[in-house]
Amino acid sequence: MGRRYFCDYCDRSFQDNMHNRKKHLNGVQHHRAKKAWFDQFRDPAAVLYDEQAKKPCRKFLQKGICDFGPNCRFSHMSKEEQLDLMTQLEEERQNKEDYEERKIVERSIEKWLLKREKTQAAFSSKGDGKTKEDSEEVYADSEIPQQLLSIPDLPPSVLPPPPGGWRVKVNTEWG
Repeated sequence: MGRRYFCDYCDRSFQDNMHNRKKHLNGVQHHRAKKAWFDQFRDPAAVLYDEQAKKPCRKFLQKGICDFGPNCRFSHMSKEEQLDLMTQLEEERQNKEDYEERKIVERSIEKWLLKREKTQAAFSSKGDGKTKEDSEEVYADSEIPQQLLSIPDLPPSVLPPPPGGWRVKVNTEWG
């Protein structure tokens, strides 16, 4: 029977020899099927731009079907589908902006922690007998979010460290 070649784009098989394969790969149907396959993965913004640039297909609007199918040079996308695509693009843009904002906030938190660490180091190195009110002034001068200081009974993992840092026992075994 011989070897057979199966084209994934066209979903058909034929006897595999150089002539048949070359004829198929250069054929119009294969190129259309290949284009349709790759169009599935296009960027939604490009699809929307292309569809908005096209005029609506009269035959598709009247009968709900077009002889040319996806190869039609007119748009088969309804206004509702275009609006859905626009909202999807807007949501993606908003998610991207939110992600960028979160990155900026994370950077500012890192800056805040570094600044706080420096003030803690300066405060603990002085050691000139400051009181609790003085340490609260250090916290007030630094940029600790006031929301954290105003909430009573915070869990220890969220509380800022004490002014001199945490006391660590030298002989403490972890594990």
